[in-house]
Amino acid sequence: MTIWDSARESLSRDELEQLQLERLQATVNRVYKNVIHYRKIFTERGIIPEDIQSLADLARLPFTTRDDLRLNYPYGMFAVPLREVVRIHSSSGTTSKPIVMGYTKNDVRMWSNLVARFMTAAGVTRDDLVQIAFNYGLFTGAFGLHYGAETIGASVIPTSTGNTEKQIMIMQDYKTTVLVCTPSYALILADRMNQMGIDPKGLSLRVGLFGGEPWSEAMRAEIEARLHLRATDNYGLSEVIGPGVAGECACRKGMHLSEDALIPEIIDPETKAVLPPGREGELVLTTLNKEAFPMIRYRTGDLTSLDYETCDCGRTLVRMKKTMTRSDDMLIVKGVNVFPSQIREILFDTAQGEAPHQIIVEREAAMDVLEVRIEVTERIFTVEVQKPRAFLEMFRKRIKSVIGIDVAVSLVEPGSLSRDDAGVIPVIDKRRAS
Repeated sequence: MTIWDSARESLSRDELEQLQLERLQATVNRVYKNVIHYRKIFTERGIIPEDIQSLADLARLPFTTRDDLRLNYPYGMFAVPLREVVRIHSSSGTTSKPIVMGYTKNDVRMWSNLVARFMTAAGVTRDDLVQIAFNYGLFTGAFGLHYGAETIGASVIPTSTGNTEKQIMIMQDYKTTVLVCTPSYALILADRMNQMGIDPKGLSLRVGLFGGEPWSEAMRAEIEARLHLRATDNYGLSEVIGPGVAGECACRKGMHLSEDALIPEIIDPETKAVLPPGREGELVLTTLNKEAFPMIRYRTGDLTSLDYETCDCGRTLVRMKKTMTRSDDMLIVKGVNVFPSQIREILFDTAQGEAPHQIIVEREAAMDVLEVRIEVTERIFTVEVQKPRAFLEMFRKRIKSVIGIDVAVSLVEPGSLSRDDAGVIPVIDKRRAS
């Protein structure tokens, strides 16, 4: 199996930890000197950079949260002057000020190589034509995959989002071999091909790189069956770097996390205690070689676990489990813990595929009310239950049996659900505004 950067991706654990310590010490010095936020909280805790003498000392440092980033909007977390920043990205900021991220030339170079790693691990080569159907805007997804593909030497087709029929035409005419998009959009493409009478077997697709939203193994199997490609998962988040944090190899037994660029920790989201390898908890990341926007112990909110066993592919980098839930996603409705991923899985099974949906929680007469709104798609009415009312009743009963509470369910017009740069906003909790 081809490894893009074998010198770093196959380090022994001792060599890797020595490299991590050296880079951690440099990063702590950088933020202490150049970022007021970190210098202030380090001082409050009586910490100086010289206190970091081992990787175990990382646990002495404070966590960084999204609230910290918002409070320092727009450039308060930058560790370099703005003149050294060559690229700025940000979150959508649909409900508040966005989080602004900066990159130096070295950051962009490092980012490109990290993405090239997981793309190579997935099977992308310089001979591929990579069609990127992520939004080219402030969102980091499209640019990260773009840089990675070009670094490998592959040809990039930057189609961006939308215009599904044109996307399909380009796949046919340009002989696209690698598709990059969200897993839900991959199924939208498959649906449209079916409507147009196009057999995906006639395309040149062989690899799919899907991310940007949680997706199950059942969804992977459907994408592979309908688009006739090998589907791989990858993980990233804009606050840390964007895509490039982790990605699957051909073994598909977890996503290899780039430990020479990031130190991962798993914590109990309630107690904040660091958990041992193999335990599931919240992923915390510390960047090791970012210049413009370094992060110390950033709480991602994503729940996962880490596997430190060497993979059959030869990479020694830790593997993280697919993330399906978030520590901050959990909703408490009528005293019951509800995870959006549970509803997503039930809907996937009921509709026999992905369906755009939104969870609405509000309070009526001091009582919590949960509603699931589902956009109408043709696939919903190709399942065994043909009538909308029967479909909704089946879905409602399945939610009741799994979660234990009654919910309201409804069908809405295509495209009518609230969206941001990443797609449909999955949860709207109106209780927070009341």
